[in-house]
Amino acid sequence: MSGCKKKEKFPVAKDVVLLHQLDRGIFTPSISPFPLKLETYMRMAGISYENDFKNPMGPKGKTPWMTFNGKDYCDSELCLELLASKFQKDFSSHLTAEERAIARSFQIMTEEHLDCSLAMGLHQRENLVGRSDEFADGIAFGDAAGGASAQGMGRHNKDDVIEMGRKDLRAISDYLGTKPYFTGEKPTEMDCAMFGCLAQLVWSMQGSPYEEQMKG
Repeated sequence: MSGCKKKEKFPVAKDVVLLHQLDRGIFTPSISPFPLKLETYMRMAGISYENDFKNPMGPKGKTPWMTFNGKDYCDSELCLELLASKFQKDFSSHLTAEERAIARSFQIMTEEHLDCSLAMGLHQRENLVGRSDEFADGIAFGDAAGGASAQGMGRHNKDDVIEMGRKDLRAISDYLGTKPYFTGEKPTEMDCAMFGCLAQLVWSMQGSPYEEQMKG
């Protein structure tokens, strides 16, 4: 997917990704799961990249997006798939069709359902970005609330949302079990996505309703 517009130009070498994302957080490299997913994948795949923190939001109001060999691409999952094809770095190639289906289902549940419930629970922006300003408010709270309402999660009361999140976490925990990675002995793209979301919960949401469950 292309057509993103950069506010500034950042020249990079051929086959080097320019990753447009939010400023670094205090406790996690990104306060959004999706830049963290994509950056984790590129580190795992050994793909050279540079960060642009000045233009984090794409034309659809989402982060991250990337510039690669003169073209702009949006959506972390589409960016990941493009890079996997370009650099032949498919870490899920050893999985069976059934294992791929299960991994995709858990990833979608985490990114589309659990993340929404977590975003509604963000309550200490200083924990996320180390500052209190209009930009941080808009990214971490205003946009999250609007997105949650459109998705449907934001129309429920707080207790129901928390319980939904807890059910997702129990399912994730049951699926992971004692495995070193979600699909077995080797990390896959799914692990990058799960890390992006769960890192926010573990390190950036102190005092959240999920803290006791995560430590249990």
